[in-house]
Amino acid sequence: MKKLFLFLGIVLLFASCKKNEPKPSLSSEAAIREKVNELYTQYGKSNEAVYNQPIPDSLFSQDLKKVLEEAINASKADIEKVKKSDHPDEKPLIFEGALFSSLYEGFTSYTIKSVKVQDNTAEASVAFEYNMAEPKVTWMDTVHLTNTEKGWSVDNVTFDTIGNSKDLKSRLTEFVQNTK
Repeated sequence: MKKLFLFLGIVLLFASCKKNEPKPSLSSEAAIREKVNELYTQYGKSNEAVYNQPIPDSLFSQDLKKVLEEAINASKADIEKVKKSDHPDEKPLIFEGALFSSLYEGFTSYTIKSVKVQDNTAEASVAFEYNMAEPKVTWMDTVHLTNTEKGWSVDNVTFDTIGNSKDLKSRLTEFVQNTK
């Protein structure tokens, strides 16, 4: 009986020690959904994350990262300029409102409605809701992604008509121009 248990124990030990098998890669749609969720989880509620941590290569395309960094640097420069000015109590140009969403107030919830993939680009339609006011506000933004050697990256966001900008890159470019 002892030999049987010893034999079964050894068999179970070897069976549980499988070689490190590579994890199956996510489907394009699943990877895109993951990136959109990462965007709105990390940057959806506050603009502080944009100011207080480096812009990740893994989330944003090089083009969008460059525009984001230019806008952040312009804002930080304006903050310093105002601090050193004759009127340090003036308000510097900072990101106000939800940066990655149409509605200034941001959102209370979102749902990825659909994902369309075409070659190395994709669009994710995202339905948002803001229910902290009556009546609640709903809208739809489109997150544009590009597939690079590092995987899917957010390249732009097209805003709904309730927003005051056409898209994220335009909003950031306009912001930089206003700081000059």
